[in-house]
Amino acid sequence: MDVQEHFRKFLENDSTLEYFVLAALAVVLSFLVHYIIFKILKLIDRKSDAELWDAILSKGFQSTRYFLLVIFLFIAKGIFVNAHGEREAIISDILNISLIATFAWLLVSTVNIIRASMLGRYEIDVADNLHARKVHTQFRLLGNILKFVIVVIAIGLALMTFDGIRKFGVSLLASAGIAGIILGFAAQKLIATVLAGLQLAISQPIRLDDVVIVEGEWGKVEEMTLTYVVIAIWDKRRLVVPSTYFIEKPFQNWTRVSSDLLGTVFIHTDYRFPVDALREELKRVVEESKLWDQKVAIIQVTEANQKTMEMRVLVSSKDAPTGWDLRVEVREKLIAFIQREYPEMLPHSRVELKGGKSEV
Repeated sequence: MDVQEHFRKFLENDSTLEYFVLAALAVVLSFLVHYIIFKILKLIDRKSDAELWDAILSKGFQSTRYFLLVIFLFIAKGIFVNAHGEREAIISDILNISLIATFAWLLVSTVNIIRASMLGRYEIDVADNLHARKVHTQFRLLGNILKFVIVVIAIGLALMTFDGIRKFGVSLLASAGIAGIILGFAAQKLIATVLAGLQLAISQPIRLDDVVIVEGEWGKVEEMTLTYVVIAIWDKRRLVVPSTYFIEKPFQNWTRVSSDLLGTVFIHTDYRFPVDALREELKRVVEESKLWDQKVAIIQVTEANQKTMEMRVLVSSKDAPTGWDLRVEVREKLIAFIQREYPEMLPHSRVELKGGKSEV
């Protein structure tokens, strides 16, 4: 007997009205129980500062409501079957699928609640956020992995409730040899990508808000998922990189150990330039700057070629964006100092004349 015939007979049955009354009563009772539960949780939340209760109220409200609704509808169906000895296939299938879907939704909400309650304890928008970024990276990636597994299992269980679909899927996979090979290769790539995301969460070669150089681009790790990582480039572009990239290829991580960095500025002058004067000027510049972290500010002569003397200026800052601004500021002010105090010491090209004299 097909589904349409089941449904037609069910509507013609005299007990149909009783079933719908039981279903309506189940809906009302489920909403009432849900209201009471969350009313109690709100009272607890007002007396507690724990992040857990806020997460439950914000992320578990809808999933809990519909899960309770399906549970009460199951109870109503059980009462109806015990009273009349009838069991309609279409209603059973709908309730089974609804139970699987709402329970999966409840599990996903539980993952979100646990993640939100844990991440709420670690602020990432602070100067020293190394540990916070580590925790955020782990919980975000592991949470995405758990939700992915929950959804896949739920879809599989839902399909298993229909014998026709299950048999069709088995026969299709058994007969499609070439398609099976292609799907196997695709699944292998997907599994490798997911495992790469899991490895990123555990080993953490990168974390959220890390400053990295990938494919020659400087940026920050903005988002991490199971399959890809989003890098926010300094000019507001976004570089989307597969998770496997950070396992298979080398890249630069400027904040792997700590967020503070050394910035480099190169100055080229004539050989006659007094380096100590520039050191004094650098000291004055960084002491007046709000960007310097008061750790490193030195000048070293790193190169001397046929025409100029190269000086490397090292200055330290609390993080990469601040370091960039500090380098720009130091470069501008040191060049201005040389132009103002020692303009004749800027790089020149010398030409020797036949009379033995040289001109600049």
